[in-house]
Amino acid sequence: MAAEKIALIYKRRWQIELLFKQLKQNFPLKYFLGDNENAIEIQIWSAMLANLLLTLIKSQVKRKWAFSNLVSLVRQQLMNYISLYRFLEDPEGSWRAIIQEDILKNQNTLFPEMRGACP
Repeated sequence: MAAEKIALIYKRRWQIELLFKQLKQNFPLKYFLGDNENAIEIQIWSAMLANLLLTLIKSQVKRKWAFSNLVSLVRQQLMNYISLYRFLEDPEGSWRAIIQEDILKNQNTLFPEMRGACP
């Protein structure tokens, strides 16, 4: 084989290794939810899809995030109803806006000292 072809094969293999490294670091697949082949395959495909979606989000956000930090933030905010892109562009400003909305909604509360407190 030509040296260029071997170099190209190695480069592609290295990209695959980097993908698996990223998957193992950010989506630990130590424990599988099922014990048959189909369940394990579904869990691996789900991790790969989540990785792809987060990679697309990372490429569209102007603010630079480390991939592992992005995964952690999304994991923490998964059950909150927020605009993900707005949150990733300006996390502090987004939280201030959410708290301000909460304060405005709870102005007529019986417990004013609890106003703005997160439940």
